[in-house]
Amino acid sequence: MLILQHCCDIKMNIGLHHDKLGIFSSALCMVHCIGTPFIFFAKACQTTCCSDAPVWWLVIDYIFLVISFIAIYHTTKKKINNWLNKLFWITWTTLLFAVIEHSFSLSLLPSYFIYIPAFLIILLHIYSLKYSKSSANSCCIN
Repeated sequence: MLILQHCCDIKMNIGLHHDKLGIFSSALCMVHCIGTPFIFFAKACQTTCCSDAPVWWLVIDYIFLVISFIAIYHTTKKKINNWLNKLFWITWTTLLFAVIEHSFSLSLLPSYFIYIPAFLIILLHIYSLKYSKSSANSCCIN
């Protein structure tokens, strides 16, 4: 029984870390997206040229995508809830397309659209945390 309890604790801890990483990276992504217009508006007011975002700033979008991919991959690898796994990947793919659309200025989507999948990923990770806690509590009870 003690070994079974220890295995459940290890599985729960691994899942919780990835959910927390996903929440943190998605929240930082949203702060980055919200803050960008204000930073470049202030910069444009100071100088009339070169108001485009520097490359390093644009690369941050893709860094957040990689971090969220890793967090979602590890979170969905351990979960047994199939609809949650699918929703994670559909939302991440939507975020990927929104970032690509924003990077290439295709103007196919409204500028605020990128916040929707980022916010949904945060909500999914929060739900996953609660789901992990409730299933961890029931997995070790005989």
